[in-house]
Amino acid sequence: MTDSPADLVITGCTVLVHDELERPGFEEDAAVVVRDGLVDSVTTAAAVRHLGAAERIDAHGQVAMPGLVNCHTHAPMVALRGVAEDLPTEEWFNDVVWPIESNLTEQDVELGARLACAEMIRGGVTCFADHYFAMDAVAAVVEECGMRAHLGQAYFSSQGPQGREESLEFALRHRGGAGGRITTALAPHAPYTVDDADLAATAALAREHGLPVHLHAAENRDQTEASLDRHGVTPIEVLGRTGILDTDVLIAHGTGILERDLPVLAGAGGRVAVASAPRGYLKFAWPTTTPVRALRDIGIPVGLATDGAASNNSLDVWESMALTALLQKSTTGDPRWLTARQALHHATLQSARAVGLGDTLGTLAAGRRADIVLVDLTGPHTQPVHDLAATLVHSARASDVTTTIVDGRVLMRDRELLTLDVPSVVRELEQRLPALVDRGHGRRIQDYRT
Repeated sequence: MTDSPADLVITGCTVLVHDELERPGFEEDAAVVVRDGLVDSVTTAAAVRHLGAAERIDAHGQVAMPGLVNCHTHAPMVALRGVAEDLPTEEWFNDVVWPIESNLTEQDVELGARLACAEMIRGGVTCFADHYFAMDAVAAVVEECGMRAHLGQAYFSSQGPQGREESLEFALRHRGGAGGRITTALAPHAPYTVDDADLAATAALAREHGLPVHLHAAENRDQTEASLDRHGVTPIEVLGRTGILDTDVLIAHGTGILERDLPVLAGAGGRVAVASAPRGYLKFAWPTTTPVRALRDIGIPVGLATDGAASNNSLDVWESMALTALLQKSTTGDPRWLTARQALHHATLQSARAVGLGDTLGTLAAGRRADIVLVDLTGPHTQPVHDLAATLVHSARASDVTTTIVDGRVLMRDRELLTLDVPSVVRELEQRLPALVDRGHGRRIQDYRT
């Protein structure tokens, strides 16, 4: 740390740090110094008492931790929150969501993205991986509101070559956008909506242009069994034989991953990660959840996610963190797995790695991007604190986040959003809703037939 004035000093807080073995721990009465969008140092509060700074935040009673990463969502789908309730997956897609999505305009996507970014900033999410349509609008919102995002334009084989080409053009156009806060991916929807030829072409494009791939695969056990019945291979094996696993790939959900898939994933030529969004799996009554322990054993990071708010009803990654820990205990029959510290590892370093940013995000250390959230633990529901990791995972809530910072820029201070106007977004969205939710036309953007 130098003595020259800092851009931002956060002082008096407890800081979540990682040791040389990546184990989460805590430094009390600490401070974080930020310069040029980076963490300059994590030091003691005493060491920065007389350090000059353009901005100072007194964070006594709060924990400073890496901003959360929502590793798989469809941000604009907040516009469909609550529109398709209590339905099996097939009816949810075919009868409600895909008919409504055939109405989508770029304005709908923009308004949904604005509302979603506001919700995520208020919940301590500093980066999200999005996979949707009309993604130029989402990229524009990200640039304006100050968040970080990993974006992909989704496509189906039913669109013909045009869908794949538009996904590539989007990825190349926006890669490195918003001052480096936007990274991009190719985004085929899933093996059941994108055929093998398109997947193989996508893999070739990913290798040619140095792009990762973000897609849904083995979302649930029914998809895996349908793939085995029709093609004799699992969705994960499809990714292997089409070359997708030889790229850097982020697989959404994976609750249908079987034991036979594990060697395929372990032998992948690219960097493979899985995003888990457990609330939606419970809501759809899927019989399995993401096999986090089995994936851990073969070295595959599992990042936390929410999926879209049409299925999950919220973009609350705090809830995903707690549910991941609880569901792993339940499904493995072992209360010692996942521990709160393991859940924090998934929420920080593993989530950063899942979106390809493991070298720049995920821990508060010198040289990392200054994506920081402050969490107030003075409320009655978080007191007393016997185990700080357990308090963060099982007692704290998204509403306990007081301050959200990306690249050293404060996007929310003391619960006040500084870069988005929620009331105006809600007013505009309400005017759009009748046209958006109309299903009288009888169209769908796709059919759910796995």
